[in-house]
Amino acid sequence: MPSSASHSSSANWQVANALLSQPANDLQRPFVSIVIPAYNEELILEKNLQILCDYLVSLEDKYGWELIVVNDGSRDQTGQLAEVFARKYKNVYVVHHATNFGMGQALKTGFAHCQGDYVVTLDLDLSYAPEHIERLLNKIRQTNAKVVVTSPYMRGGRVSNVPGLRKFLSVWANRFLSLAAKRNVATLTGVVRVYDARFLEGLNPRASGMDINPEIIHKTMLLDERIEEIPAHLHWRSPDSDVPKKVRRQSSMKILKHSWVIFYYGFVFRPVMFFIIPSFVFFLLSLYCIVWMLIHCWNNYQRIAQTIPFPDPTLAVADAFQQAPHTFIIGGMLLMLSIQLFSLGILAVQSKRYFEEIFYLGSAIYRSTNSKPPR
Repeated sequence: MPSSASHSSSANWQVANALLSQPANDLQRPFVSIVIPAYNEELILEKNLQILCDYLVSLEDKYGWELIVVNDGSRDQTGQLAEVFARKYKNVYVVHHATNFGMGQALKTGFAHCQGDYVVTLDLDLSYAPEHIERLLNKIRQTNAKVVVTSPYMRGGRVSNVPGLRKFLSVWANRFLSLAAKRNVATLTGVVRVYDARFLEGLNPRASGMDINPEIIHKTMLLDERIEEIPAHLHWRSPDSDVPKKVRRQSSMKILKHSWVIFYYGFVFRPVMFFIIPSFVFFLLSLYCIVWMLIHCWNNYQRIAQTIPFPDPTLAVADAFQQAPHTFIIGGMLLMLSIQLFSLGILAVQSKRYFEEIFYLGSAIYRSTNSKPPR
């Protein structure tokens, strides 16, 4: 967590004291931490936080809760409005970044202040309705999974009011990552999830941007922990009529940067497919060239044999090269390229295995040296 992050006064102690002062039956309820990054969200902050808190209050017979808003260096009134809103609730807290660090760092800052048994991450725009929270919590408790994600792209999920380009890119990005991950998870880039809090503590994600979401999935897979998914409705809210057009919600996806993140994590999940598949394609093309080389050589050998008994085969090869030098050159280059890519694929698999083993051992050591009593 960056040194510029500051927390509302003694937030963690307030939560701990509140928990200790609760009756015994209240302590039996799972405690849930909701983490919401916020950057320049003054237009929707108060309204959406109120909607969310009203919903969380309706769950209080089942869950205790806290809401942590991370103001990620907003340049508008987001931080001030969040502080004002937090004064209305004893379990709503605000954390501030002095500058914008990105979604990943905002989530990590929020994680560092969580006291819950479960940690739910949400978008402030509520493009996934608050009702998804209870469904996520039910799923993680029923399955004992470590991570449960919402997916609009699995069977039963749906997407509404999302700009066509963003929807197209998101769908195919997640299909690509799902193929690379070789897991039955349809959405790897979504923010709206629930985590087992103790498991999340040991992951130590490094990403500061949007890539924190596939990174967490990747590390969970390396530890061979359970990942579950629930069908969800992704619905972009229509802007209020009193919001000026120039500040109404638009797709903020930085296409090139996001595409690079998807490509990179596709490689991280399954590096072998970036080498072995092209290697196989190049080998087939080289094989095609080699077959034509052999045909040319055989035809020339038969022609020379009509005048010279048992001719030197190299004469036929030389004539074939003069007739079609490009076949020899292209075929040889493709064959060398396929061999090199195949070798790189083998090395990539070996390096991935080493990394998996080191990460697994490192996580086990971290858990053993930082073990805490059950929450």
